[in-house]
Amino acid sequence: MKIFNKQTDKDFIILNLTDTQLSNEEWDDGHKHRKILEYTITELVHRIKPNLITITGDLAWAGHDQAYEMLAEFINKFGIPWAPVWGNHDNQNGPEYIDSLATRYMAYSNCVYEKGDPTLGNGNYILLINEGGKPVEAIFMVDSHDREPYTNDQGENSPVWAKLTEAQAAWFKEQSQTLRNAGYKDATIFLHIPIYAYREASRAAYKSDLNLKEVTPEEANTDYCWNEGYTDSIGVQYESIGSYPDDDGMLQVIKDTEIVKHIIAGHEHINNWIIRYNGIRMVYALKTGAGCYWDTRLNGGTVININSSGVSDIHHEFVDVSHIVD
Repeated sequence: MKIFNKQTDKDFIILNLTDTQLSNEEWDDGHKHRKILEYTITELVHRIKPNLITITGDLAWAGHDQAYEMLAEFINKFGIPWAPVWGNHDNQNGPEYIDSLATRYMAYSNCVYEKGDPTLGNGNYILLINEGGKPVEAIFMVDSHDREPYTNDQGENSPVWAKLTEAQAAWFKEQSQTLRNAGYKDATIFLHIPIYAYREASRAAYKSDLNLKEVTPEEANTDYCWNEGYTDSIGVQYESIGSYPDDDGMLQVIKDTEIVKHIIAGHEHINNWIIRYNGIRMVYALKTGAGCYWDTRLNGGTVININSSGVSDIHHEFVDVSHIVD
């Protein structure tokens, strides 16, 4: 476990990037998508001055080795510790490919990635934030895999987005108990594919008569969209939630840890809501850059502020790239 030491008079700041996802060709010198991504990340780093950069998956496209290396080199040059987890597109070439990619990333001087137990996937690891030697925040970095076989109620077979495994659930329980015993009272999960409870949170929070695709980002930050009890929610949902289609049981597992209070997911490029549901703050990280598909209004990163008691604030930091797009 990597331990970070928080200054007593300052917040520890995490900048999360997600779904950067450029191809080899898009990393060519002068390509517009490269310019957008590099400008966005540079602006965020200079504006936020983070202590740690996390990346919640889909860093590039599986097999696009140059894209992975270019992204790693670009982020590493800021001299800030950075910690990725893999997304479904990263995982598409199988475990051997991810393992080789992880080995290459671990050679970068500022990368704090750990492979973790191979029976759980690749990249299930924990980062700790302490202040004066005292526990403050635990960070679970989690591999959410790619796809898995599924049979629906009609007996039809098809691949669907994967869920976390029973072994990962057991790992959560064991590690959470260890962390509680060590004095940690607040923890956050970073992963790519959201857990099933994101579907429940969305249904509970948004008013049922809304056409979510027509809600503007401005409206989504007011009471206009939200049911009673969820008016502290913000953000839009312009695409469906790409979790495993059946209840994966992870919400109860997470609640049982007693310390996990926040989840940061990527995967959906044009969702950016933050909803507190069943005591857990569920966050769709703000997409970073134009890779694959995007909404120019929803570009930037997500900022997690940690004070002496744990996470004190989570918000999106938007970056205007209209001068490049136009």
